[in-house]
Amino acid sequence: MADPSPIDLQKALGGVDYPASKQDLVQHAKDKGADTTVLEALENLPDREFDSPTDVNKEASK
Repeated sequence: MADPSPIDLQKALGGVDYPASKQDLVQHAKDKGADTTVLEALENLPDREFDSPTDVNKEASK
């Protein structure tokens, strides 16, 4: 499955208050109706706090 684009990730995470935990990001994306590709990318992030949208994009693109 292809990785989601940074734009898709940030659409799903719009309105998140940073820093945010991996669990917070996944739940926020689910609540916003993110697609499976975005949710899988977020669920595969390391279990830590993220300081910004850029931080999430960097980790998701690894």
